[in-house]
Amino acid sequence: MRTSLKASLTAAVAVGALVALAPAIGQDRPESILPPGFGEPTPAPAPRPTAPAGTQPTRPTGLSQPTASPPSSAPAQPGAMIQPLPPTTPGDAAPVPPVAAPAPVDPAVLAQYEMPESARRSLATVGPVMASEGGLDTDAFGAVDGQYVETLMRRLNAPLPSRWMSILLRRALVSHVDTPSRTNGADFAAERAWLLLRMGESVAARAVTQSVDTNNYTPKLYDVAMNASLATGDPAGLCPLVPGAMRYAAARGWTMAQAMCAGLSGNPAQATPLIATAKRRNVASGVDMLLAQKVVGAGAQGRQAVTIEWDGVDQLTAWRFGLAMATGVAVPDDLYASAGPQVKYWQALSPSVPLGARLAPAESAAGQGVLSSAALVDLYSAAATDDDSQSTATATANDLQTAYADRSPDARLNALRQLWGGADTRPSYARLVLTARAAARMNLALAKAEADHLIASMLSAGLDRTAARWLGTVPAGGDAWAMIMLSDPDAYRRLSYADLASYSGGEGDSALKQRMLFAGLAGLGRLNLGDIERAAQSLGVRIGADNAWTRALDRAARDGQAGTVVVLAAIGMQAPDWKGIPPEALYRIVGALRAVGLDGEARMIAAEAIARA
Repeated sequence: MRTSLKASLTAAVAVGALVALAPAIGQDRPESILPPGFGEPTPAPAPRPTAPAGTQPTRPTGLSQPTASPPSSAPAQPGAMIQPLPPTTPGDAAPVPPVAAPAPVDPAVLAQYEMPESARRSLATVGPVMASEGGLDTDAFGAVDGQYVETLMRRLNAPLPSRWMSILLRRALVSHVDTPSRTNGADFAAERAWLLLRMGESVAARAVTQSVDTNNYTPKLYDVAMNASLATGDPAGLCPLVPGAMRYAAARGWTMAQAMCAGLSGNPAQATPLIATAKRRNVASGVDMLLAQKVVGAGAQGRQAVTIEWDGVDQLTAWRFGLAMATGVAVPDDLYASAGPQVKYWQALSPSVPLGARLAPAESAAGQGVLSSAALVDLYSAAATDDDSQSTATATANDLQTAYADRSPDARLNALRQLWGGADTRPSYARLVLTARAAARMNLALAKAEADHLIASMLSAGLDRTAARWLGTVPAGGDAWAMIMLSDPDAYRRLSYADLASYSGGEGDSALKQRMLFAGLAGLGRLNLGDIERAAQSLGVRIGADNAWTRALDRAARDGQAGTVVVLAAIGMQAPDWKGIPPEALYRIVGALRAVGLDGEARMIAAEAIARA
């Protein structure tokens, strides 16, 4: 199965100064990324541009849109005339009539020269990843109400406990899909990018915001685009947006961006008075102003050095994170603790963070699905040759090399045990992701005692057919057997009630894992109807429960709306960990994903429940 590779490729590929790094769950609008008073709007913004034909702009929840008519073009200045030179001798030359200044160019006409019609992208279909590149089909949201889907996204609690559900949700959010009805394509992109930011997918969020032409930006998208640029540590990404944002989504954050962009463009003579004006008007102060000044000084001919002191700063915001990453300023560990978990994943994706400091957040990101197994291995490989890496990182890299490349099977197995924390320790899921392809190279006969961890490790990277080869070797009724029963893409028979009853529950919460195995097998259609009813009653799994969520999920699956099914499936997985996900919810999720052609992801999610419950 190649889903992991597609997901990692997508991963390679938190609003106008408004979302803090802590999760913004259930909010109608993001919070300010700046200190009190910093994110307040300046005088009322001018109205946004009229939406292009074919779109249906709506008023986004929690974000006001002006309704006044656009301002007319500025009148010509009376002195803007070309006066003739006086003749050498009075009366010798014929008088030359004055020439009036040309009328202002219509912005719409000018835009045609800046971006030809053939290069413009429609708001009817938005997203950076085509179906041929691993995205969902363009009709993934079908005829669903756009405002309904936006509300689901806005209220979704992220990050999710499931690595594979997170990978699938990212895939849906970055796909090149048709804009649903009753929403504007730019606003729909903003909601998708905002959710990706809360998931920790900073690079993917930026890609979604950049899939909309800047002349189609709305106030909501301006806000989210600022967050995406900050989350990726790229304040220069704000520069193409500053003129439109100052007109349609004016806020004090964009005032600071104007000064920073002047400095980055090598124009300190313009940046210096902008910074001075911002100080005089108290637009920003303290570390927020110093970081902005440091960005200005990083431009050509900046000629100023700014020292950043974090004393007295007790909250890490997107503004502070993004500008610190851009200027190479180290953020204290205690400030990271003040932010939401997604900041760890932003840090793992930031190339400005030293290798040694990236390893721990990178492992967290891999366990969440933000990084692939291959990307995490590459990071440790680079750390092995980095002189600044700590000894523990170097030791891990050496063990990893042994696990992958040593000629002795015993040496490879011992290295895997060391990476997992010892023979009698249940490894973290991130370490299983790290060793996935090393586990796939193990000899079946020599590693029966570690079969549960080896199978879980392989399936964390989607190596389902490799794991299925162990079916005749692993003991029936164990965790490894259960995961293979759920993940095998070539399973040709249904299991019986006796097969299900033989599962002991393995390591961890055995009773929960028994219910999860039943829910997964039933959702995948790998049990007979009679056995499903019998097992549901004996295990106490209410698979027939009916509520608003199950009805919405069933309706989306029946209508073939893969994108809506993925969002609703993620809604059903809002819990701190796998122990908080009801087995009946897993049954519904797996069945709905299969119904819309996402069988591979359904199998991986079901197997992950056994590995992590």
